[in-house]
Amino acid sequence: MNDLTYVQERFINYIEKIMQSNKLSHSYLIELGDFSLEFPLVLLFVKMILCSESVNKVTDLNCNRCNSCRLIDENSFPDLQIIEAEGNQIKKSQLLSLKDEYQNKSLIGQRRVYIIKNAEKLNPSSANTILKFLEEPEEGIIAILLTSNRYQVLDTILSRCQVLSLLDDSDFGDIDDNVMTFMKYLAHPEDLFTRYKEIYDSILPDKETAKEMFFAIEKILINYLSTKSQENENSNLSFLDSVDTNILLSYITIIEEEIPKLVYNINYKLWLDCIYSRFVEVK
Repeated sequence: MNDLTYVQERFINYIEKIMQSNKLSHSYLIELGDFSLEFPLVLLFVKMILCSESVNKVTDLNCNRCNSCRLIDENSFPDLQIIEAEGNQIKKSQLLSLKDEYQNKSLIGQRRVYIIKNAEKLNPSSANTILKFLEEPEEGIIAILLTSNRYQVLDTILSRCQVLSLLDDSDFGDIDDNVMTFMKYLAHPEDLFTRYKEIYDSILPDKETAKEMFFAIEKILINYLSTKSQENENSNLSFLDSVDTNILLSYITIIEEEIPKLVYNINYKLWLDCIYSRFVEVK
């Protein structure tokens, strides 16, 4: 833990914010650059999720007040299941076994976690099997999918997960003007309705544009929150400094929940009304 890279520190900073704000999602897709080096960081997140002492700082883990950290390290914690590919694919039978196992309530705590390594190896059949688990998550069951490239994961899976990254994508770069404009509305969401026609005509005219934009906004917000307490804050996003962290975390959750609905919602304007209303209610 003493030789963490900037990206690893950013990841830890963000997962601590998640736990401290009690904004835990039901599913995460985490990009890893080096599984052997970075999988232990994923397990730190798992330990905080499953800790009976409600630890929300990485430095407070392994406190010896419970056995969960040791059991997780030994891969013998009953509320943690890890799925790995058999050969070149993750098979449907593996996920059916997982679902059967998790139909039973935990005998230890309030949460259960399953990790799927190399989520890009989910084939259409196994992906459909796990999809209902992601679409209608049981209370207290958290999914963590791991991959080296989010864009190799099936879109139906990707759209149902909050994406975290241990790849070096922290540089905000040149943010698209429309993305930046909409994010400024998020700082004052009441303007979403007063400027509805303008936003619809020039920024979010159709479903595909909206999907791409909200994916981009989710990523930017996660990176912003991950680096907010550090010196290299992006000055272009300084307008977000006045927005409470809990509100920004809520925006991420809203985007994560609403993007899948966009695929099935026939009335695009009705969908916009819904997500706008949710943004306003949070603020």
